[in-house]
Amino acid sequence: MSTPVAPALVVVSGMSGSGKSGALHTLEDLGYYCVDNLPAELLPEFVRRMRAGDSAPEKVAVVIDARSLGDLAEVPGILSQVGAMGVNPRLLFLEARSDVILRRYADTRRRHPLSHLGLPLADAISLDRQALRPLRQIADILIDTSELNVHQMRRRILSEFGLESAGLALLFESFAYRHGVPGDADFVFDARVLPNPHWDARLRPLSGRDEAVRDYLDAQPEVATYVAQVQTFLDTWLPRLSTDTRSYVTVAFGCSGGRHRSVYLAERLARHSREHGWHEVATHHRELD
Repeated sequence: MSTPVAPALVVVSGMSGSGKSGALHTLEDLGYYCVDNLPAELLPEFVRRMRAGDSAPEKVAVVIDARSLGDLAEVPGILSQVGAMGVNPRLLFLEARSDVILRRYADTRRRHPLSHLGLPLADAISLDRQALRPLRQIADILIDTSELNVHQMRRRILSEFGLESAGLALLFESFAYRHGVPGDADFVFDARVLPNPHWDARLRPLSGRDEAVRDYLDAQPEVATYVAQVQTFLDTWLPRLSTDTRSYVTVAFGCSGGRHRSVYLAERLARHSREHGWHEVATHHRELD
């Protein structure tokens, strides 16, 4: 039997609201097997299982942050255990200024993971920063995302990991109109004219990433027409933008709640772009991520 090849391991950590979901999506696009919110104490056993068998993934990324069970001060010792197993983990730590994180939570209306403690948002952010100090101190890569948009953070990660990034980068983003249009969108398409899965009780708890919602929207003639027209538009004009001085383009789809139609369209157009030769394509779902 051949000895399993140790996977490259990236541990992603950082403050809530600093962009960890976007970083994990970037690594997933690069072929990493990704796991979010892994309890720190389970990391050695997780790595051991990932290395077992011929089908073990070569690259693995896990998120460990303040949501993790146990004492984060023990993480350096846990990483040493992993290193003793023949795996060299790299710790990517993301942070942002407190005022930026406050604004991001206000924009998305999402709850901070530490809000269950009954803390005001500002205090939850302060506690989060304090709890993560042991990981920040040992980080191999430290990125402050305060002034970075999704594209810039993605390219920063590519650069830090020594990966090539050439040509125009595409980001397909979904959003809810009731929370405002993304300020960095280059193209905005309104999906509220399409049939809404929200009104189907089976589909309401799901998102546009789920197969049942995709099947529902795939079966709607209006959706087929809408997708075909948007694909034609993007296929015509995006190549022309690639000759410009810009390095990235954001295509945003909005609907009422930002869960079903907009997510479906962002994922579908991202897949279409990859199939048509675009190498750097990412998705971001503002109301889900």
